[in-house]
Amino acid sequence: MNIKVNGHQTALPLGATVDQLVTQLALEGKRYAIERNGKIVPKSAVGGTPIEDGDQFEVVIAVGGG
Repeated sequence: MNIKVNGHQTALPLGATVDQLVTQLALEGKRYAIERNGKIVPKSAVGGTPIEDGDQFEVVIAVGGG
């Protein structure tokens, strides 16, 4: 299935979840926020949130600074 992540087309297998997207984007251990079709996906729901063909995601990674 095809989705958009930060405006770029990305392919995922049918039945993929947001957790699989997190893995594909190598976000484990990082501070991030994911928005799916205009709504924030709570981290507590990442594993159980299915992805559907045509979904649009915005991913923001927090970067520390000083």
